[in-house]
Amino acid sequence: MTAADLLASDFATLPQLIAAHAAERGGKTAVADETRTLTYAQLDARMSRVAAALQRDGIGTGTPIAVVAAPSVDYAAVSLGTLRAGCVATPLSPSATPGAIAAMIADSAAPLVFLDAVNATTLADEPLTARAIRLDTPAFEEWLAPEGARPSEPDIHPEDAFNIIYSSGTTGTPKGIVQSHAMRWQHLSRNAAAGFADAVTMIATPLYSNTTLVSFLPTLGWGGTVVLMGKFDARRYLELAQAHRATHTMLVPVQYQRIMALPDFDGFDLSSFRFKTSTSAPFSAALKADVVARWPGLLVEYYGMTEGGASCGLNATAHPDKLHTVGQPMPGHEIRLIDEDGNEVPPGEMGEVVGRSPAMMNGYHGREGATRDAEWYDAEGRRYIRHGDVGRFDKDGFLILMDRKKDLIISGGFNIYPSDLEAVLRQHPAVADAAVIGVPSEAWGETPVGIVVLREEVPLDAVLAWTNDRLGRTQRLAALHATDELPRSAIGKVLKRELRDALAEGTL
Repeated sequence: MTAADLLASDFATLPQLIAAHAAERGGKTAVADETRTLTYAQLDARMSRVAAALQRDGIGTGTPIAVVAAPSVDYAAVSLGTLRAGCVATPLSPSATPGAIAAMIADSAAPLVFLDAVNATTLADEPLTARAIRLDTPAFEEWLAPEGARPSEPDIHPEDAFNIIYSSGTTGTPKGIVQSHAMRWQHLSRNAAAGFADAVTMIATPLYSNTTLVSFLPTLGWGGTVVLMGKFDARRYLELAQAHRATHTMLVPVQYQRIMALPDFDGFDLSSFRFKTSTSAPFSAALKADVVARWPGLLVEYYGMTEGGASCGLNATAHPDKLHTVGQPMPGHEIRLIDEDGNEVPPGEMGEVVGRSPAMMNGYHGREGATRDAEWYDAEGRRYIRHGDVGRFDKDGFLILMDRKKDLIISGGFNIYPSDLEAVLRQHPAVADAAVIGVPSEAWGETPVGIVVLREEVPLDAVLAWTNDRLGRTQRLAALHATDELPRSAIGKVLKRELRDALAEGTL
């Protein structure tokens, strides 16, 4: 079938689409990093060598294959080749602690993990449950099946697992979010109007992030070109975007903030841009307005979650009076707001966000209880996913987010779970009790701050340094405060709003 036929069908896999693009436009650049490029023909061939090697090694369909590395063309080929073999792509965060990475590998039961030089060094002292293969050494080329190898084509069903995306964690129990081929097909098929077929999409966020994949995968599915950036730098981003004549991008709000703050931003030629998107963190109305005013092309903010549920979209260019919202539910997506008892709230009132759509996770890997906790069912028995946020709809049906029900901190586009940081703080011998809250940050959007009850007099700077040494780079506390007692409710729950108020008033 042609790529057009596949895209017009009810379901197709991403490897099938890439094979079709290779046959029809094999010489077109599919993916580029800052040192290499792969055409569609080259990407297709490399994917097949990966898939054939997995099958040669007896790795069956449905088996997770892990990657811990910076973005590169080989990272892309391994993840996509994993899918061609019928295995499950399992990209892991290099910014997690070595122990957390090892725990995620073990939890996934991946028999193989692909590493780059930096992460091989980071994990050198960790006992890994998977065989490690270095992407940047001859060992990778030696592992690949010979050139021209063609794997047997697995029978992939829509409900089969496509990938596992792990939440951050330092407690040793991170949650793996299982997303199906059907869910990813929805991400591809719903983008018919986004112009990805001739896109040049700038990717400046990590390949283990769902934020990245919702642009990376549709670009390749529709036959566009992906440009991968390593470590983000605002000026370098603009240089690459200008050089590649980029048309599409996905950036988190803090990246927009850093780019727009460059004194010479207006000196770059960004006239090729048609479609800019953002997600993963609060995006201020003022910053949206600045992007709309000075950066060509549409700006669309998406609100959703890795687990699926429902997504909202805000065309900020078309709705300058709605920049304080996250937009309206996308076609085929339904959001309801419920109270603490699970009942729907009246129109205009605030409630917990629950959503359903054709794009929802299968569940948490190996965690049926956590999956049930994330679900809500309406009176007709239809399944919704709890978003963990509190919001309300305005009179025009635009969603206004009010607070995060689960106290999730989003810093620089990364999810930080306070309970993980609190668990590390409590391991310090001088700490009797601890809480972590998110506070506004110009640099990161939000940043985590710790509040501790001490058993004995010790320098807070020493406790802060001890804690940050045990956290991932994106998790580290910006500050630490001491108090005599944490405010708690009658059932013992820490009242974090009171801590935020006290911090803002300077009484901590």
